[in-house]
Amino acid sequence: MEQLLKQRIDMAAGRRPADLLFKGGKVVNVFTGELLQADVAVVDCYIAAVGSGYEGVETINCEGKILAPGFIDAHVHIESSLASPGQFARAVMPRGTTAVIADPHELANVCGTAALEYMLKAGENIPLDLYVMLPSCVPATAFEHAGAELDAAALAPFINRERVGGLGEMMNYPGVVAGDPAVLAKLALAYRAGKIIDGHSPQLSGRDLNAYAAAGIRTDHECEKVEEMIERLRLGMYVQIREGSAARNLAALLAGVTPENLRRCLFCTDDRHPGDILRHGHIDNNIREAIRLGLDPVAAIRMATLNTAECYGLEARGAIAPGYAADIVLLNDLHEVQVESVYKDGEAVAEKGKAFFTAETEIDSRMLHTVHLGGLEEKLLRLPLKPADGSKNGKVTARVIEVTAGSLVTTAAKREVNVVDGCFQPTEKEDVLKLAVVERHRDNGSVGVGLVSGFGLRGGALASTVGHDSHNLILLGDTDAAMMLAAKEVERIDGGLVVVRGDKVIYTMPLPVAGLISDAPLADLDRKERQVTEAAHTLGIPEQINPFMLLAFLALPVIPELRLTDMGLFDVIKFALVPVQI
Repeated sequence: MEQLLKQRIDMAAGRRPADLLFKGGKVVNVFTGELLQADVAVVDCYIAAVGSGYEGVETINCEGKILAPGFIDAHVHIESSLASPGQFARAVMPRGTTAVIADPHELANVCGTAALEYMLKAGENIPLDLYVMLPSCVPATAFEHAGAELDAAALAPFINRERVGGLGEMMNYPGVVAGDPAVLAKLALAYRAGKIIDGHSPQLSGRDLNAYAAAGIRTDHECEKVEEMIERLRLGMYVQIREGSAARNLAALLAGVTPENLRRCLFCTDDRHPGDILRHGHIDNNIREAIRLGLDPVAAIRMATLNTAECYGLEARGAIAPGYAADIVLLNDLHEVQVESVYKDGEAVAEKGKAFFTAETEIDSRMLHTVHLGGLEEKLLRLPLKPADGSKNGKVTARVIEVTAGSLVTTAAKREVNVVDGCFQPTEKEDVLKLAVVERHRDNGSVGVGLVSGFGLRGGALASTVGHDSHNLILLGDTDAAMMLAAKEVERIDGGLVVVRGDKVIYTMPLPVAGLISDAPLADLDRKERQVTEAAHTLGIPEQINPFMLLAFLALPVIPELRLTDMGLFDVIKFALVPVQI
């Protein structure tokens, strides 16, 4: 180490040339908010000097270019890209992202500690700095069966591992506020290790929010209104401004960013799908949108770099300055955030949208063959209902999950539905379909069946193993036979997305790793996702509905008002399981 330090010092003092010299560009100084004409000299993996008059063994002409620090995503679930960490890195690094704070919450709900080992191992084989937050809520709730259970004892062997940043988003905010012992044990684990704890506290306010912050939780990415954002900033929390695929909060929250609070604001994507990454970008998209809405470009870049590095204690990351890692993004245009090339630790990793590295990821066998439906029979998909007169045919009043295009929030509707031979039977006049969630991790026979309206599907079925957060099998259809066919096809391909029309499978998108991701390139995944969505739309689903994205969240029992898990219909407002028939 002493020799490396001496090399940097000698280079900065002008006694030796730089290994690599970025010459003639303008440097984004995230400390002072300036755009400075300066050369950047690199020795080994680190920046040794920012100034003028230096020489380099290798020189890169940067005239007309802007040099910015590598972008950092403050909170992301890589699984939402449907890609392995390696393929994800190949997609986001050409867009300027050099580090991510990743919470493998989705994979862990399927595969437990094997998922944590997989993510940490994957991070060793790619140039992207992949910092892992240990999932705090596996399973997410007590009203569903996940594939694993991670308590404080299970997380303890990982907390001090290299590249483990801390404890992932604590979604169980009622447990925090109530002082639940199991929750406290996880919080204490991170606290004793000196690691940060991420938050997730939608609409929490007042005393409850104070209690949440008092537990040592330092971030939140669930703000939708400026008032929520300001309340958290006042309590010393960092606010992660999210611009993902399902949730887009940047435009609303940017109005609350001021020169006084900007240093406590970060950018994140949370959940971003392959098409959005490829067509619109990653963290570069957040920066670009913030600039378009009026934020100073250097301030926007600071939110995407230095702020996040300081929040998570990322040593020597987030700035272009002596002693910092040589993570440098060359921009052709500051306001449009046009990325020309990307350097990670002083090595070129991407140029003109193309990555220079491969993405070979060794897949742990425990992450494969995770769909187990041997005990599923068509009769388990039936929904018994009983008309008031005791007959087997007629009408009953039922609770129906009503969906709306463009929103993840559902309405708890009451509808008169058709009963034939003692079971629900859809009619062409009524847009009410059967929804089923099948436990797929251990084949324990748990099946929840409910009703949903707003999809408009006719003559087939959809199936998906992407179902937040426990990722059981979700089925939607107008006949039990079509739903059963879709389920069997999902099992055959080891997880993924399936469309059935009539009695034929018309499209499948395999996601063989935990039923959630694939090691295929992002461009292939984007193409397949578009094709499976187009296939679903042939069943009459309106174009403005993204059927599989909407399906994935119908099993998440933390978003109002009604959801369905493998245990049954869940009323989020009452926070209790409720019967379908009223």
